[in-house]
Amino acid sequence: MWKGSATRFLATSLVKACVALTLLLPVQSIPSFGQDSAAQASLAPGRKLKVALYAGTPTSILKDEGANSRGVGFELGREMAKRLGVEYEPIVFAKNADVLEAVQKGAADVAFTNASPARAQLMDFGPPYLDIELGYLAPADSTLQSLGDVDRPGRKIGVTLGSSSQGVLTRDLKQAQVIPSETFAIALDMLATCKIDAFATNKATLFEMAEKLPGSRVLNGHWGLERHAIAVPKGREAGLSFVRGFTRDARVEGIVAAAIARSGLRGALVSTSD
Repeated sequence: MWKGSATRFLATSLVKACVALTLLLPVQSIPSFGQDSAAQASLAPGRKLKVALYAGTPTSILKDEGANSRGVGFELGREMAKRLGVEYEPIVFAKNADVLEAVQKGAADVAFTNASPARAQLMDFGPPYLDIELGYLAPADSTLQSLGDVDRPGRKIGVTLGSSSQGVLTRDLKQAQVIPSETFAIALDMLATCKIDAFATNKATLFEMAEKLPGSRVLNGHWGLERHAIAVPKGREAGLSFVRGFTRDARVEGIVAAAIARSGLRGALVSTSD
């Protein structure tokens, strides 16, 4: 009987010791996808978040020669993949039209882009995270002084092919001609060789372009406002709740502001709209 009591006492003591030791151990965090498997399956069905990015603009990605790249879209995509608990796979395109097509066709899971009404017909958007003015870049020795000088007979205004700027200015400019180019590099060459009188897009990109074109300047004022938001392919409604929550958290926690600062983005503010 004594042996049985001793055995039971020893077993009880071991259990208590194990419980106490467990309580002292650090708590291991549960991966994000375990907390929201529906969002993970909807937004990153291959356990990889494929993010479509547009090279050459701080709103998306500026590729460094070294290992590090920067850009608001690039950094938000990385953070989003982390919180989903999936691998991050940035896919960089030379043309904005290719970014939009990738999301529309489901070849990419996410893009960080201007949430225009026309694009909302082709893909779904979360709330905006970034507000940015739209303007014009004029080359050196240009006679353009203000926005009022743009829409005149004979003027040629450059835009990127497939951009929201192309759609809006083709409609709104009554006298000037809208000239699309496939990339920012081509647009810079067109400005330098006087094939266009000005180039139109968001001011963050215009300031970046101005640094590569000596003597050029961004005109004062703006002709519109872009509201950038997270875009996902149609049919992924199960992930939109996560997108909305992530966007609000990224704004409140300073993630968007930090990405803006690191990318050198000018003419932009963290959005407060829902």
